[in-house]
Amino acid sequence: MQKALSIIKNKYYLALILFFVWMLFLDRNDFISQYEYRQKLSQIRKDQDYYKEEIIKVKKDVKELSTDPAQLEKFAREKYLMKRDNEDIFVIVPEEDEKKDK
Repeated sequence: MQKALSIIKNKYYLALILFFVWMLFLDRNDFISQYEYRQKLSQIRKDQDYYKEEIIKVKKDVKELSTDPAQLEKFAREKYLMKRDNEDIFVIVPEEDEKKDK
């Protein structure tokens, strides 16, 4: 008891304890905020990797579409439902998708 009381009375220990309390709970950059920032940074890095992969895929597709007319026609037909003048296009929607839309 006497030892604990002497530690509390010591101004250096008191300053050190106050500093740690301030850094743990009261400061703008406390440990909880730092943990949240690290989690956010991790998520942003995952997103960055995903978008880099997507950019590579899109560049490959653009190169392929600009060099091969057959691929360009296939892309236009599948993605934008384009057709030639003498054709008819029928879009078949599965029943599961119709139920989800309603």
